[in-house]
Amino acid sequence: MLPIVSIVGKSKSGKTTLIETLIQELNSRGYRVATIKHAPRGISFDEPGKDSWRHIQAGSEATALSSSDKIVLIKPVAQTLTLDEIAHLFGEDCDIILTEGFKQGNAPKIEVHRREVGPPLSGIKKLIAMVTDEPLETKVRQFCLQDVSGLADFLEKGFIKPQRERLSVYINNAPVSLSAFPRDIISNVLLALASCLKGVKEVRSLEIFLRREPKPS
Repeated sequence: MLPIVSIVGKSKSGKTTLIETLIQELNSRGYRVATIKHAPRGISFDEPGKDSWRHIQAGSEATALSSSDKIVLIKPVAQTLTLDEIAHLFGEDCDIILTEGFKQGNAPKIEVHRREVGPPLSGIKKLIAMVTDEPLETKVRQFCLQDVSGLADFLEKGFIKPQRERLSVYINNAPVSLSAFPRDIISNVLLALASCLKGVKEVRSLEIFLRREPKPS
């Protein structure tokens, strides 16, 4: 699965600025970065009366707004999606996902701390680093606010490079964790099948979707 790291911190701590500079630094190293922003509940992405709004109101499961330079997907959900479920919508064509917020999520977290906005957050699970403007009493790795290169090194070594070659499996839209043995077996079988198909040369990525109707009870 795609590596996901959440950038968390109090309001005005500099989360967005850090993500911007991290994207630029990782892009300069040849990596592709996607981002997810945690928005307030009830935020609207399409206006009542617009065509996309009318499609959704009519019962469409999802609708996309497409232009010459971007595409926007609107998909109503019955409940809040997990980060893994959101990441699944992105596909696999990037190297890392950085999220802004999601401090209660299950992804590893980097907290941005500024002395002027108060003490660090408390009770944060899976905290792996702090980006701070003052030394802190903490066991996790600390980076100064200006050390974007060092933080990018940290992400590259710990998250991006180990997942440059990966196999992601989702069953019933939920990610499945695989140990080395089943991962190698599945990869080898899929590569062998794909290489037998007419016109297939080098396989750099492979996508398969299977849907089965439930058996009658």
